[in-house]
Amino acid sequence: MVDSDRSVAMNAEAWRVMGTPRFGGILVVADHASNTVPDDIDLGIDPALLSNHIAIDLGVAGVAEQMTERAGIAAFLGNVSRLVCDFNREEHAPGVVPIASDGHAIPGNALGHDGHEARLARFFRPYHTALAELLDASPPLLIVSLHSFTPNLSSNPEEIRPWDCGVLYNANDAAARLAIPLLQAEGLEVGDQLPYSGKLLNATMNRHAEADGRNYFGLEIRQDRIETAEMQALWAERLVRICNRVALALGG
Repeated sequence: MVDSDRSVAMNAEAWRVMGTPRFGGILVVADHASNTVPDDIDLGIDPALLSNHIAIDLGVAGVAEQMTERAGIAAFLGNVSRLVCDFNREEHAPGVVPIASDGHAIPGNALGHDGHEARLARFFRPYHTALAELLDASPPLLIVSLHSFTPNLSSNPEEIRPWDCGVLYNANDAAARLAIPLLQAEGLEVGDQLPYSGKLLNATMNRHAEADGRNYFGLEIRQDRIETAEMQALWAERLVRICNRVALALGG
C-alpha cells in the first residue's frame, strides 16, 4: 500500500513510483518507461533492439520524471521492457508476452503455459496490483497515460505519422476533450485517436480509470520530439501546465 503522507521513492522489479502521490493530484502512468531485461531472462534478440521502440517508449521516462518535480504530480512507471511483459495489454491477450514486434521475432518469449504464467505472476500482476493500490490510497483528480510512438514503423514504412502527439481515450473522453485544444494552442499537430485509437488499445486505462470512473487521457508523443534531455524538459513543462488546467476544469 502507498503511504500518501510521505515522499514516495519506491521500486519493485515490475514498477517504480516517482514523486508523492496526492489525493486530488495528477498521476502519470507510463507502462513502457523501461528497457530493462532481468539477467535471468534471455529474449534471444540483438541487444541493440533494446534501444528501439519495440522495447521501450523512448523519452517517456525523462518527461515523466521531470513532471514529478512539481508538487501534486507523481508517476507510476513500468520497470521492465515491454518485450519482457507488456503491461498495456489484457492479461490473456497474446501480446502480453510478445513473440514478435514490428517485424522482429522474440524467440525467448516462445514460452509454454508454465513459462507464460510465471511471467504474468512475476511482472504483470504485481504491476497492476500496485497501481490499483496507489489509486485507492491517493485517488488523483487526473491520470495521464503517457506513451511515445515511432515516426516510422519498420513493418509499414509507407505509413505517414506526422503528428507531434496524439490523444487517446475510450468511453470517458472528458479529459481528452479538454486536453486536445490546449495542446493545439501550443502550435502542435495533435492526433485525435491517432496514431491509433484508444478504443482499441487502452488496456491499463480501461482497467484502472474507465472501470472506476476516474478521469484520464492517453498521450502519445512522437519519439523524435522527446529524444534529448532539453526536449524532454520542454514537454514536461508543457504537460505540467496543460494537465493542471485540465485537472482544474474537471474539478471545477
